[in-house]
Amino acid sequence: MAALTTTNLPALKLVSRGKVRDVYATSSPEHLLFVATDRISAYDVILRNGVPGKGKILTKISLFWFDKLKHVMPTHFVTANVDETPEEVRQYKEQLEDRAMLVKKATVVPLEAIVRGYLTGSGWSEYKKSGTVHGIPLPSGLVESQKLPEPLFTPSTKAEQGQHDENISPQQAASLIGQELYDQISAKAIQLYKEAADYALSRGVILADTKFEFGLVATPNGDELILIDELLTPDSSRYWPASSYAPGGPQPSFDKQYLRDWLVSSGFRKGLESGPEGHEGQGWIMTEEVVEGTRKRYDEALTLLTGETSK
Repeated sequence: MAALTTTNLPALKLVSRGKVRDVYATSSPEHLLFVATDRISAYDVILRNGVPGKGKILTKISLFWFDKLKHVMPTHFVTANVDETPEEVRQYKEQLEDRAMLVKKATVVPLEAIVRGYLTGSGWSEYKKSGTVHGIPLPSGLVESQKLPEPLFTPSTKAEQGQHDENISPQQAASLIGQELYDQISAKAIQLYKEAADYALSRGVILADTKFEFGLVATPNGDELILIDELLTPDSSRYWPASSYAPGGPQPSFDKQYLRDWLVSSGFRKGLESGPEGHEGQGWIMTEEVVEGTRKRYDEALTLLTGETSK
């Protein structure tokens, strides 16, 4: 199976091409078409080759969580059935099947809404230096991968493509979007995380942290806050197998950490985003082993969480 790294829908207007998703306008002014490609990124760098079928896995996982958490808050999801999309979209059914969603158009809140239940990643790096995560003081003596006393809402900026998201404090985030909206997003993000983490644990998976995105849609009663983008996929979340969990060091994972580790071991560092030493400008290309290893981990996450397979 070949990886679909770029969609080709000439009859539709491309609105944006993100790290993973291609977004198209439709003849419906209220809706957009989100297409999950097989592109993959790490450290805000898009790898030159993709992971075959990854977009379909991401879509299945997002659809599962949209349905499971719909009682918490509304989402942008309308349909994943290509036959129910506007007429001009249906001609591309073969390309779009199992990887596209028709969604409500929303005004994006310019904040990455990250919830951390465990001390890992950039949170662990900051804690080692200052005893804080996003400027929030934590108890002393915590170890890497330890479960936090309570899940933390730790926002970051929403960077343009090619730029790096920046961790910011709750106070900075509130000043960016307004205290009332910040409080609403913070409360919803924590609730979504807790419900998802409890369910994941019942399936033998630890949800260490995740990133939510929110948008606003106009209604007769004013703007309504909704969940947008993907939801609780291995692209936006850190999943660990519960059976081997052992705080005090890094954990094996079902997410992009495997790819990040390979990138770093291959010489990646800030300043080398465009390719390895001596090959600058050509980008980073995964080995077949890394492609297969990444796909296997994503597939395993899908099966553990939903009982489905990507086949």
